[in-house]
Amino acid sequence: MDNLINITGDVWADGLLGISITQIIVSVAIMLIAILGRIFFIRRVLTWLDKLTENTESNIDDVVLDSLEKPLGYVPIVIGLYLLTLYLPLSGSLGLFGENLVKGLVVFTIFSALMNMVSPLFGVLSSSTWLTPSMTMWLERAVRLVFGVICLAIILDIFGIEIGPLVAGLGLFSVAVALGAQDLFKNLIAGILIIGENRFQPGDRIEVIGEMHGMVEQIGFRSTTVRLFNTAPMVIPNKDLSDVKVINHGNMVFRRLNWTINLVYSTTVDQLAKICADIEKYMQDSDEIAENEGQQAFARAVEFGASSIDVQVLCYTAPVNLTEFTAIKQNLIYEIMRIVRENGSEFAYPSTSVYVESTPESSDDKVPTIEDAST
Repeated sequence: MDNLINITGDVWADGLLGISITQIIVSVAIMLIAILGRIFFIRRVLTWLDKLTENTESNIDDVVLDSLEKPLGYVPIVIGLYLLTLYLPLSGSLGLFGENLVKGLVVFTIFSALMNMVSPLFGVLSSSTWLTPSMTMWLERAVRLVFGVICLAIILDIFGIEIGPLVAGLGLFSVAVALGAQDLFKNLIAGILIIGENRFQPGDRIEVIGEMHGMVEQIGFRSTTVRLFNTAPMVIPNKDLSDVKVINHGNMVFRRLNWTINLVYSTTVDQLAKICADIEKYMQDSDEIAENEGQQAFARAVEFGASSIDVQVLCYTAPVNLTEFTAIKQNLIYEIMRIVRENGSEFAYPSTSVYVESTPESSDDKVPTIEDAST
């Protein structure tokens, strides 16, 4: 029994890699306390700070606190690991690794906080007039990428990994990638040009005549996603949108209605003048018709057609969606039909006159030599 007790004492004292079981138990307890401290910190301290920021008039403190909530939760874990390096008898390479691990976690916590603050910061800047939504998104991603690269470089340097040769190797690798991925860089540059020139933004309705018509959902680094009107998404490389003529309906000031109404030739001059005047009065009095300073709405007789007197109706509406636009057009159609009928005229339809000079004679009857038939 004495020998067994001695063996047990030796095992207890030796433990793992020279760390006794007592120290292992204490280390586990320290990490448990750190985890519980993290839970307490998030649920109590951050909740208390959140209530304090709700009473302030500014929204900046709320945004900063929300962005720092997750990184601040790492602080108790970092403190717990630091206490472990002080408590455990680590030496040599193992001790150096533990120290570097704590330093790396400190760097990660700091840059995690910075990266989380980027999105709220650019969210505030997006309300300014000189930053478009797409430009804000691109700058936000670029800044987050820069912070991520710096964080990785510092952590590698902490662990003794040389950055210079790695950067040189990445430079040669990037040259090889650039030669094999020219389309990728073309799309990237095209995306920068699209955003820089403000050709269109997410939410705009764009059209490439004969190819595509839909709503812009996202302008990415390589491609742009357009939601077609059949609700299917179309992913288009940026270079294809930068080299074609794109109509941006999202920037329209007015929507135009330009119709030609065909009236029968039996319409008198007085009837024609009254019809045009009544249509113009309706467009001037209607709240649905917009007033365009560059072009006044009108209804005018413009041409003698092949089988009708042509009246041109031109007006503008606000840039509403398609459903509202068709409703406005329908109301205008109803009103034009009512005006034409009330003034004693009718709508013409295409017709052709056929003149028959002669027909074969029959023993029973004869037809006139010339007959006027309209179809």
